[in-house]
Amino acid sequence: MKNKLITSLVAATFALSGSVVNAAGELNIYNWGNYTPPDLIEKFEKEFDIKVTLTDYDSNDTALAKVAAGGHGFDIAVPSNMYVQQWVSLDLLLNTRVDLMPNFKNVMDAFTDPQWDPGRQYSAPWQWGSTGVTVNTKFYKGDINTSAIFLDPPDELKGHINVVPEMGDVLNLAIMYHGGKPCTDDKALLKKVRDTLVAAKPHWKSMGYGNIEKFVKEDLYAGVNWNGASFRTRLKNPDIAYGHPMEGYPLWQDAVVVLKEAKNVENAKIFQNFIMLPENAAMMSAFARYANGIKGSEKYMPEDMLTAPEIVVSAEIAAKGTFIPACEKSVNDMYTKLWTNLLK
Repeated sequence: MKNKLITSLVAATFALSGSVVNAAGELNIYNWGNYTPPDLIEKFEKEFDIKVTLTDYDSNDTALAKVAAGGHGFDIAVPSNMYVQQWVSLDLLLNTRVDLMPNFKNVMDAFTDPQWDPGRQYSAPWQWGSTGVTVNTKFYKGDINTSAIFLDPPDELKGHINVVPEMGDVLNLAIMYHGGKPCTDDKALLKKVRDTLVAAKPHWKSMGYGNIEKFVKEDLYAGVNWNGASFRTRLKNPDIAYGHPMEGYPLWQDAVVVLKEAKNVENAKIFQNFIMLPENAAMMSAFARYANGIKGSEKYMPEDMLTAPEIVVSAEIAAKGTFIPACEKSVNDMYTKLWTNLLK
């Protein structure tokens, strides 16, 4: 009875706070660049009379450092799943009880109790996808479902490869390429990973984000990339294909969290609830071209989302994807040292 009463009170609070009169104000969102649909923000602003300010970042590490430093002025951030527990342990987040919000009923069963947010109390699902390789098949005709594309690149691709400088994605691709599992502390295996990355790096043209246009214009032929970004690129250049490394590849889900320093807490909670509506989740997917974790969103999405090879894969390929867990601090410290040396 007590739990039913709490749930009823929370639902009533959201029903009231959802009114235009009570919700007026501001909301400051800190999210990945080129990832937030303008039409979604416009809809939110009109529906709740809340003015949204959007600030971009380019990596999980950048976002964490900025928020941890304090004085940022943000209400919401969107870290990837493997970082959420780190944000919690640093006391950067409010527990907004997302699991008690009215629209939580729309969250897919697979995402209602994730390892990175037990009970789904802190975070609302944003979008989810995979990290693999983007390849221009005009320049390379071989197998693209392998991390060898960037770790042991064929001659046709050398000097035209970009690797997104996201530590978790790149290191885990390399770890799985060598038969290891995420969060491994096997020093012999990590030495192999280090040596492989160091040997491969001279064949890379760059390590950077936001490469859709560079792939479209064929300044880049291949590289580590996310499936939605590769999908968006293919829509502009049909020679682009996305490979799911059969040695194993990371899966991830980005999470909408409310910050401890937030000035507009109620508006931030309204936004968390808002994005769990199927039609709103579909707007996110239609823009950034990633799957979302909301049931019933499919009927609102563009038809090509339902058949895109970057998203819809065989059981064999799906089995090779792994949601990357949060690693122990000692393991993270080893990875950070390896990564820092690679970036020198």
